[in-house]
Amino acid sequence: MGQIENEFGSYGDDKAYLHHLVRIAHRHLGDDVILYTTDGGSRENLNKGTIPGDAVFSAVDFSTGDDPWPNFMLQKEFNAPGKSPPLSTEFYTGWLTHWGEHTANTDATVTAAYLERILSRNGSAVLYMAHGGTNFGFYSGANTGADETDYKPDLTSYDYDAPIKESGDIDNPKYQALRRVIAKYTAAPLASVPSNNAKKAYGLTKLQKTKSLFNIVDTTDFDGVTESENPLPMESLGQMFGFVLYVSDYISKANGSLLFIPKVHDRAQVFISCPSENYEGNLQYVGTVARWSNTPIRLPHTRCTSSNRIYILVENMGRINYGQYIFDKKGILSPVYLDGEPLQKWKMLSIPFHNLNEDQKINSVISDAYTDLGKSVQKKLKNKNYHPEPAFYTGHLTVDEVKDTFLSFRGWSKGVAFINGFNLGRFWPTFGPQCNLYVPAPILQEGKNLVVILELEAPNAELFVTSVDHPDFTCGSSANSQVHHI
Repeated sequence: MGQIENEFGSYGDDKAYLHHLVRIAHRHLGDDVILYTTDGGSRENLNKGTIPGDAVFSAVDFSTGDDPWPNFMLQKEFNAPGKSPPLSTEFYTGWLTHWGEHTANTDATVTAAYLERILSRNGSAVLYMAHGGTNFGFYSGANTGADETDYKPDLTSYDYDAPIKESGDIDNPKYQALRRVIAKYTAAPLASVPSNNAKKAYGLTKLQKTKSLFNIVDTTDFDGVTESENPLPMESLGQMFGFVLYVSDYISKANGSLLFIPKVHDRAQVFISCPSENYEGNLQYVGTVARWSNTPIRLPHTRCTSSNRIYILVENMGRINYGQYIFDKKGILSPVYLDGEPLQKWKMLSIPFHNLNEDQKINSVISDAYTDLGKSVQKKLKNKNYHPEPAFYTGHLTVDEVKDTFLSFRGWSKGVAFINGFNLGRFWPTFGPQCNLYVPAPILQEGKNLVVILELEAPNAELFVTSVDHPDFTCGSSANSQVHHI
């Protein structure tokens, strides 16, 4: 089977486009293939997203708690007579979680009961997810609520409360409950149940600050700077993921200035400095602008010998992948106003932060880390004296036997973690709920493994991360958390 579109009826109504995809599919797959579409179980979605006739099978998806059979009866109307086997192409075994929410958990018994409603009457289902996973790097998505400012980025983990967990574990009630139901409705005996993957806690890894992000991406002599009168979105810089640094100069006023950025996608940290002075100790953090809480920032008066410089580091927190705001550009998408007047003449630098060992712009982080780790470990940072600054922290995780593990980021703020150059994804324990990042065994090697952390705000005061043998979704405040129910 080959799916030519997924929930297209939620977005468009273009039969010529769908027929074009069918021709492409046959060209690559031949004629001995069942092609199908999937759309949500409503008449409007199916009218828009399906292809009339019997050349392409029309399947449906719907919430696990819905009665499946009215959806299958509707599905039947969009297939040729006698050619509509009931098929739920997304039977939700769990649900995803956004930053700042409680972990989404669904009841194992209820989930299994709804699967049985389908199988007991000779229906079919695709488990979504059968096996939870991980949004390594920057591949986590996002959703929106009432409008595009009601932005909800996904966790790095895509465990999904699936029967097979992010790390491959199956020793849980949901796996057992679904297996019992499947066993009742299959003629062939099920394979034996495997054991959980072996995991190991390697303990504490001491880190040290090796370099500020702004040291690495000094826009005065760094290749790849784009200049423009007004800020450009990330896509205009040929970039899809990661960060963009926006830099401009302005004249400081005696009573300070008010900075306002109407449209930021998705989160911007704002710093100021005196460009004529030595960088070290000169950069001052003044605030954060977020897509979901966009408020003006007061820039204090600074006594620079010439103009002031403003740095705006914008993070792409994940592209929206469902709903009417799916065309989701990133970066600064509006003028930047200073006391009501647009600030012009910008320099912009792409900082994609793919795997460190693949990104030529910043692969110096690796060599610098090895060099600096030979020096004495710097003194502990005291949080009360710490000023937020994006910076790299590096250390060695020593592995005696290669197994899966998890890195705990309790005590850290927000950032991105790498092991041996591989981007593990975002951590944000201050917002939660995810505390630990999953580290599959193939990323590791026996002996020393280089850990590089880009911390955007405040590091752990003791400058360490801990390798543990379990996931943890208990970080952050639950005061503003929400629970998703299926």
